[in-house]
Amino acid sequence: MQPNLIVLVCLLLPSLADGLVGFTQSSAVKGVLMCNDKPAKNVKVKLYDNDSGPDLDDLMDSGKTDADGRFSLAGHVDEFTTIDPKINVYHDCDDWLPCQRRISIYVPSKSVTKGSTPDKTYDAGVIQLAGKFSGETRDCLN
Repeated sequence: MQPNLIVLVCLLLPSLADGLVGFTQSSAVKGVLMCNDKPAKNVKVKLYDNDSGPDLDDLMDSGKTDADGRFSLAGHVDEFTTIDPKINVYHDCDDWLPCQRRISIYVPSKSVTKGSTPDKTYDAGVIQLAGKFSGETRDCLN
């Protein structure tokens, strides 16, 4: 290979690789979880990019609620198209069955930011976990 061609390939390779993995996007979400009007403490919450088809959802961040039921998550992922962030909440409010109840809450696309640091945070508000949610499932492996 000629030296000029090698230099050209080395200069173009990072740009080509960026096109193969998409572009970096981020999202942040916060909220408060309650169980029968009391703070739902130590509840697992995960922020995902919801992917359809054979591609698995991308985990962007995870954490647990504090003593007041508050959570705050932020993360980023590389995708070709605009990401579809959602949070999954895994809880046992009003539940005595095996495994945990899982609800998903979708974050509006206007809360997606280009780059690895979100410049806005979606406020999911106060979420009462008692009762049944549409689309609720059970999860033993979260």
